Amino acid sequence: MQEGEVRTVQGSVEQALSIVADQPVRVICAGRTDAGVHATAQVVHFDTHAERGMRSWMYGANANLPKSVSVQWARPVSDEFHARFSAVRRRYRYVILNREVRPTFLAWRVAWEYRPLNEALMRVAAQSLLGEHDFSAYRAVACQAKSPVRNLYDLTVSRDRDLVILNLEANAFLHHMVRNIAGVLMDIGAGKHPPTWAGEVLESRDRTLGGVTAPPHGLYLTGVAYPAHFGLPPLSPSGVVW
Repeated sequence: MQEGEVRTVQGSVEQALSIVADQPVRVICAGRTDAGVHATAQVVHFDTHAERGMRSWMYGANANLPKSVSVQWARPVSDEFHARFSAVRRRYRYVILNREVRPTFLAWRVAWEYRPLNEALMRVAAQSLLGEHDFSAYRAVACQAKSPVRNLYDLTVSRDRDLVILNLEANAFLHHMVRNIAGVLMDIGAGKHPPTWAGEVLESRDRTLGGVTAPPHGLYLTGVAYPAHFGLPPLSPSGVVW
């Protein structure tokens, strides 16, 4: 890495795979994430003429990766596979530390909300977002997706002591969609708006009527699903991020 260059996960993976392949390797990701966002189940594909066993790709890459990045599995795929465009579902988790005092060792790993959150109200509000909708009010103004319509299959809200956790699964997500949903639900949980506000924002299709975009630190990409004929590992039911 040249002096002054910023280390990225993609760059680190490409560098490690290039060492294993003994030739330059460029990867295509299932989805790009904003700075500060995490991924525990990112999927990438790459083309190479190098012949290596699957264990060699996995363990060879890990031997050359920083401790914060790990390859969990490797599989050969057909030429029709594309990490981004072949995906049929994606899963995210948003983690909120809900207490008066800021985080310590979880800093930059969770969002911090000092206002007491009522997760029951957040859970009620979440129901109005399920299904196929125009999510214009929940996407970034700079979002470049051709269509704002997405199908949100699952949106759960739970609490584990000081952690409020959102789990979301959809066919695809718009730019900042999860963070904007989190921002709306957090305002509802804090009592700033009633649970019906989430649906009202959705129906408005107006981003300016929504809440503040929640910070990136609490967001995790936790799974990407593909058609069964590709033979890739299924989505993990646990959604564990630690």
